[in-house]
Parts: sequence; C-alpha cells; structure tokens
Amino acid sequence: MSVAVPHIVSNKKIHRAWSMYDWANSAYSLVITSTIFPAYYAAITATTSEDGTIINDQVNFFGLQLSNSSLFDYTVAVAYLVIALLSPILSSIADLRGNKKDFMRLFCYLGSAACAGLYFFRLETLESGMVLFALAAIGFCGSQVFYNAYLPEIAYEQERDKVSAQGFAYGYIGSVLLQLVCFVFVLKPEWFGITDASFPPRLSFLLVGIWWFAFAHIPLRKLPKGSPRIQAGAQKNVLSNGFKELRKVFQHLRHLPVLKTYLAAFFCYSMGVQTVMLAATLFGSKVLHLQTSELIATILIIQLVAIAGAYLMSKLSGLMGNLKVLSMVVVIWIAVCVGAYFTTGASGFYVLAAVVGLIMGGVQSLSRSTYSKLMPLTPDTTSFFSFYDVTEKVAIVIGMFSFGLIDHITGNMRNAILTLIVFFLAGLVLLLVAIRRENHQSMSVAS
Repeated sequence: MSVAVPHIVSNKKIHRAWSMYDWANSAYSLVITSTIFPAYYAAITATTSEDGTIINDQVNFFGLQLSNSSLFDYTVAVAYLVIALLSPILSSIADLRGNKKDFMRLFCYLGSAACAGLYFFRLETLESGMVLFALAAIGFCGSQVFYNAYLPEIAYEQERDKVSAQGFAYGYIGSVLLQLVCFVFVLKPEWFGITDASFPPRLSFLLVGIWWFAFAHIPLRKLPKGSPRIQAGAQKNVLSNGFKELRKVFQHLRHLPVLKTYLAAFFCYSMGVQTVMLAATLFGSKVLHLQTSELIATILIIQLVAIAGAYLMSKLSGLMGNLKVLSMVVVIWIAVCVGAYFTTGASGFYVLAAVVGLIMGGVQSLSRSTYSKLMPLTPDTTSFFSFYDVTEKVAIVIGMFSFGLIDHITGNMRNAILTLIVFFLAGLVLLLVAIRRENHQSMSVAS
C-alpha cells in the first residue's frame, strides 16, 4: 500500500524564512534562560557578603520555603511538563486540520508577551514573575514543536542537516545581536543616565518580547500553511486523539529499531544537555561566585562558538554519519561534566564554556536532523515531531527536577552534576547500540 507523503516545498527563500524563527525566539533562550534573567534572579533572591559569599538564598514561593536555585529548576521542570502534556493534543489538531502555523503563532505570542511582562519582575513580585517565566518557557517550547515539524516539509532528506544547522546559526547570530544591545544597558547604565539597577535587566526582558514578536512574523508570513487531513465536520475527540497519535508513533517504532534506539539515546543525553544549558549561569554565580558581567560575556562567547559548532557537526555528519558524530559529542559532554565538578575558578569555567559552545549547537542541530532522516515517510510530520518534542521535554523535566532535588537535599549544586554524568553515559551506550543496528540494517539491505 502506498504511503501518502507531505508535499515538500524546498527552496532557499523558504529555508531562510524558516530559519528566521530561530533568529526571533533564540533571544529568549539566551537572555531569559541563559544570561541576564538567571543573573538578575540570583541577585535579587540572595543575600551575599562583600566577597560574593552567599549568606541567604532562601525564598518564599506561595508559602513554600526553598533555595532560589531549586525554585528556578522546579519552575522550568513544571513548564516543560505542561508543554509535554499539551503538545500531543495540539499536534494532533494541527495534523488533522492543517493549521500548525496557527498554533506556532499562538505560542509565539504567549511567549513573547510573557517575556515583555517580566519587565515588572522584582523580588516583591516573585510569584507572578516566576509564573511569567514559566509561561515564557511554555510559549517557547510550544511554538518549537510546530517549527520543528516544518523541517521535513521544507527540505529534502539530503538537505536537512544543512538547513537545521542554518536555523541554529541564525538563532545564535540573532540572539547575540540583541544580547549585545542588552549588554550595554546592563554594564554601562550610566551612559544612559539610568540610576535604578533593576531597570537594565528588566528592559532586556521587554526587548526580548518585542524582538521575538517582531521577527517571528517573517516565517509566519512565508511558511506554507499546510493542508487539512479530515473533512469538515468529521467527528474527532481532540483530547484523546493526540495521545492516540503518539501511541501510533510508538507502535511504528517497534518496526524501526534504529530510530527507536536513537530516541532512547536522545532521551538520556537530553536530560544532561538541556540541564547544563539551563543551570550553567546559576552554577557560575552561586558556586563559582562569578560577576554578572563575567557570566554574560562567557555566554556570549558560547553563542559565537556555537555557530561554528553547528556547521562543523553538519560537515562531520556527512563524512562519519550522524550517529557516530553524536556519540563523539556525548563523550565530550561527559568530559565537560567531570571538568565542571572539579572547577573552582573563573578560568576553568571559561575553558568549559568554550567547549560547551562548540558542541552545544552541534548536538541540538544534529539531533533534530537525525530524527528527521530516520523517521519514515509519513503525512503525520507534526505527530512524529510531537513525539520527538515530548521525548525532549520529559527528559528536561526529569533532568531539571533531579538537578534541583539533589541541590535542595545536599545544598550544593556541584553534587547534582554527578547525576548528569549518569544521563550522558546511558545516552552514549544507547547511541553505540543504534550504530550497531544501523550497520546491521545496511548490511541486510545490501545483501
């Protein structure tokens, strides 16, 4: 029986338009999750001595007393859990009605508005501020589900590594440009006559919301809308159909051993990758006592190096194969975690940051394109990418919750790093199994 496949609209204009969404929303990833917001959050929620030693980092959140870093980790975990539960339902609707762009727009507007709302975030508005922080994460992740689902519809298989890398490169360039503008306000407020120390970071959050909203309209205008797969008036239970679609994808995986093993590996190493990226700034400020300017400069370096890293991994995948390159990258992530555990000063943090920059863009870009190349020909691209995104989001929930819990129990973020090493080791073992299965499959086809 023939398989209906989505019509592919592949040209450079569409590729550039698609990549511009990375340009638009990566400002959130850099400013809100990685640099200025975590640094600002740590500064207003902790009392420190003159030498930077933390005297008190406890906060009261709706009557719950816990450390500021644990609250940060738990908030991220809850946000990703919400989107993991929502995305199957929304992806099912998008596939059935052909309106993935509408959902992409909805979550884009939610995320950008929440970022703009963080302009009002102060210690006395901690509860509402953290709710907005969570909503921004939901908006980012929700729109990303539908954005990723466009990849197999706008690029042929042989183009996907390059197009995926281009998207991440656009994201790094765009986010760095806005970060530099915010950087000037944060580090040199006197140039603008600013006397309120909280104003520059809060202005940065507002600028992120405006940037995201404005540039997102390029892909929202240019990307194809998609075609509905059901007749008007067809009876569908949209609340359960999304999870039925995930079950169908899971059943597909039983007959796709390479993809199944790869997804298990992706789940394991994503618990480590995403947690490192989300918790790095708080680790630098709380454990290593780095200044805000040092942290922001470090993350900027990571972003710039990551552009080269994304393209490097794309080139290497063409020479060695995606799974082998990913295995190599995961080994480097393990080394980074070991190094972070023993790092005690700024110089070590800078070295690790440079290495993370090189592999960060590569692992994200290559993970996405590897999945798109291993998945079968199907019209259900959004359902398949929903499965991929749910896998990643659940991994982040477990990773961030584990990291926050160990930090909460032991009172030391350094101990939580050991958990990440275990996640990466499990991912590496599964990638090696996937490589063996891929080789066996290739030999079977050849014979």
